[in-house]
Amino acid sequence: MASFKIKGGNSLKGELIPQGAKNEALQIICAVLLTTEKVIIKNIPDIIDVNNLIQLLERMGVEIEKLNTTDYSFKAESINLDYLKTEEFRTKGARLRGSVMILGPLLARFKKAFIPAPGGDKIGRRRLDTHFLGFKKLGAKFNYDADHGIYSVEGEKLEGTYMLLDEASVTGTANILMASVFAKGKTIVYNAACEPYLQQLSKMLNSMGAKISGIGSNMLIIEGVDSLCGCTHNIMPDMIEVGSFIGLAAMTASDITLKNVNLDDLGMIPHAFKKIGINVEQVNKDIRIPPHYNYEIESFIDGSIMTIADAPWPGLTPDILSVILVVAAQAKGSVLIHQKMFESRLFFVDKLIDMGAKIILCDPHRATVIGLNREVCLRASVMTSPDIRAGIALLIAALSAEGTSIIHNIEQIDRGYQNIDIRLNALGAQIERFT
Repeated sequence: MASFKIKGGNSLKGELIPQGAKNEALQIICAVLLTTEKVIIKNIPDIIDVNNLIQLLERMGVEIEKLNTTDYSFKAESINLDYLKTEEFRTKGARLRGSVMILGPLLARFKKAFIPAPGGDKIGRRRLDTHFLGFKKLGAKFNYDADHGIYSVEGEKLEGTYMLLDEASVTGTANILMASVFAKGKTIVYNAACEPYLQQLSKMLNSMGAKISGIGSNMLIIEGVDSLCGCTHNIMPDMIEVGSFIGLAAMTASDITLKNVNLDDLGMIPHAFKKIGINVEQVNKDIRIPPHYNYEIESFIDGSIMTIADAPWPGLTPDILSVILVVAAQAKGSVLIHQKMFESRLFFVDKLIDMGAKIILCDPHRATVIGLNREVCLRASVMTSPDIRAGIALLIAALSAEGTSIIHNIEQIDRGYQNIDIRLNALGAQIERFT
């Protein structure tokens, strides 16, 4: 298990180039299974989750070539479906939450698919009902082998249909979208997720010959086609990493410029930071976070305490709430953070409390933060990262704290943030990786 040793209290200065979007990459890479032709994907982030998925596809028989540090070519001409029944696949697939998105492409192209119960973050139950109910609507049969923890779907003849999803699941919508591209007739998916990742996936599939309309809305219409061709696709910057860097800059009173980022592509993230007193500037094609020596949390119009909550797109993504929570710890004022989607995602706040933050964990979904207004610095501490987003929040806290902190289990951070220690050290941070 690797760890970080962080000497806090330094302000950073310089430029960062955000990595490609992790959540988009996981969907886009699975989509290469839908064609026998070559697919080139650019701006792939070099992070554990994405690298594990690439290795998994290679084991399945996909021909993969790394063109440079960020670009790959994929050719899924020959797929070994028997590999999906092996113990090795069950072990590797169970470690990676994103592996669930191979189900839709395999079902569409090969009429059957298998997947172990996926792992990933320890942030509470993340059910797969939406995926499989959508497959069943298309005509597939679902089975779960409880003894071995294996999900399977089979559908010799998928038919287009209307479906109303019980939740606007991002991965569920992606899986259903990919499963339906070859279904006969028209498929209408209502209450579909419409995150930028889904928009990117839809545009990529259309460039391959799919017929998808309603992109960006909560109703997707898919006209079934017989086959898809290859394409070249460029992954957008990771808005969660951008948001994390905004929070890092504010918490450490740093002056950081994020290259080739448009505020309009970040959805509600800049607005959420503004509510806790953090302002960012669009400078040509970049955004700059100027030093925030003090920042104040807004109140509602009637003077009541500010509440920041997650919601399906175009609401605030839940992946950024951990960062907003830790940044609010040094603000002036108070805020209620309401994490609606995952019941265990706020359980890392005890580590912030140990560092001197004033936080009340109301229940598994809500925490009240009483800002310190920089009157007191956080204390250095020894911590363990439970998940990706809590990990980056703890790193931000450690960088702002007095003294030297240790964060264990940084593999969780590496799952979502590419070479984070090297990139931040180039701006003046003091982060040492050790095992």
